[in-house]
Amino acid sequence: MSTVSGVSSALDQYQITQDTTQNKELGKNEFLNLLVAQLNNQNPLEPQGNGEFIAQLAQFSTVEGVEKLNTSMESLLSGYQSSQALQASSLVGRKVIVPTDKAVVDTSESFKASLVLPVTSSNVYVNVYDSAGTVVNRVNLGEQAAGNVSFIWDGKDASGNLLPPGTYKFEAQATYDGETKGLYTMLPANVDSVTLGGSELTLNLAGLGSVPLSQVQVIGQ
Repeated sequence: MSTVSGVSSALDQYQITQDTTQNKELGKNEFLNLLVAQLNNQNPLEPQGNGEFIAQLAQFSTVEGVEKLNTSMESLLSGYQSSQALQASSLVGRKVIVPTDKAVVDTSESFKASLVLPVTSSNVYVNVYDSAGTVVNRVNLGEQAAGNVSFIWDGKDASGNLLPPGTYKFEAQATYDGETKGLYTMLPANVDSVTLGGSELTLNLAGLGSVPLSQVQVIGQ
């Protein structure tokens, strides 16, 4: 009996035709059956060489290794998704610091935030705008060294009147290199909910919309 006819008979069990409605996957067990059938039906006058036999065993090991890798990846993905869900539940209701120029402010208490100053400046300040785009106050910080600079707004306008709670815009600026330049602000926001899915978590912030978790600088209470 020839090798070709023996292997062909073994392949008949796993052959897929255009009319077949259900595909049958050729896994490691089927591969091993084919290898055994090939050995049983090889031509005694022309036995299979050691090199070819080792190559086929290597293929079998590769198939088995890929199956184990797929199983491990599925387990890892499942664990990652569970970790995401746990992380998401712990973030809801907490306050985070994100790079933005707007924040929902409760003016009954002091609003604390920070800005990023690339170089030392003799004149650093933050303009505060209401929801209508009107400047209501300015927080003067004077001379500051390069780095993260904290600032506090008391929730009052330039005349000392307490303003209503709401969404305010903070425009940080500094004078250096002979020019007045805008700065990045890091403002607090409350996490209303978290969206799972994709490559990372998305935080839905009160009054600000959605931001990816990677943009969060600080997670607070």
